[in-house]
Amino acid sequence: MLSLDIFGFKALWSPYFLVILAVLTAGFFILTTKFRSLFPGSEPLTKKQGLLFFVSMVLLYAIKGSPIDLLAHLMFWVHMIQMAALVLIVPPIFIYGVPTWIWRKLFSVSVINSLFKIFTRPLIALILFNGFFSFYHVPIIFDHVMQNIWLHAGYSILLFVVAIFMWWPLINQMPEHQNLNGLKKVGYIFADGILLTPACALIIFADTPIYATYSDPHVWGQVMSLCVGTANFDSLNLSGPELFSSMSLIHDQQLGGVLMKIIQEIIYGLMLGHVFFEWYRKDQAETDRELKQSLNPSLIK
Repeated sequence: MLSLDIFGFKALWSPYFLVILAVLTAGFFILTTKFRSLFPGSEPLTKKQGLLFFVSMVLLYAIKGSPIDLLAHLMFWVHMIQMAALVLIVPPIFIYGVPTWIWRKLFSVSVINSLFKIFTRPLIALILFNGFFSFYHVPIIFDHVMQNIWLHAGYSILLFVVAIFMWWPLINQMPEHQNLNGLKKVGYIFADGILLTPACALIIFADTPIYATYSDPHVWGQVMSLCVGTANFDSLNLSGPELFSSMSLIHDQQLGGVLMKIIQEIIYGLMLGHVFFEWYRKDQAETDRELKQSLNPSLIK
């Protein structure tokens, strides 16, 4: 099998994307430390928030700027891990990492506030996220998007944004935006898992390769030319992704669907545990408060 080194440093490590994320990260820390005093009501950045934001940027670069992104053009199962990280792992870490005062400043912009109010309504958020994710993995759509660099970048950003909308009702730390209680959060997570299942099932149970991006040498060549540069790719004289993996196309495809479903189940399972713990803690606190009030009403103001 061939090594990825033949594609060169620029294709493997996406230095421009690294610079963009580095600037965003530096801007975030400068805003939340040095210039925080310019914003009345802002709270100091906690170590946890700073660490989570930094981790979200590192993960974003790892999946979209490192050799993992190139591997995702060669093996479908890597693509599905990339997608799982993009929509199921990075968004909640990012939401937790951004201080609430920054979110409130963003919501002071009427357009952003209106968009969040509409698209973070639980039912709309579920339909948007699962609809766009499933639509992306319809074979004819997937192959078309992968062959256009702007569509590919734009759709990746769109998926990340709708994933934030999907996660927002579950984990946001703003009381005025928390419109789901413990039981509703449980139902929300179950519904999310069910709605994502058809897209995974389509991929897992297909008996032939359904994506020309990985099975058609001409389409794969077009996709790789956009990824590594036309001149660079033409000089390599490659015939297809089978040169980089011993796995058959159908097994690669099925593994991708299985991995996506497993990762989703693990993450949603962890979130269910978090919801139950949070629900129990609030219920216990309410019980203790009522007990104290019954014993001595003067203790509760």
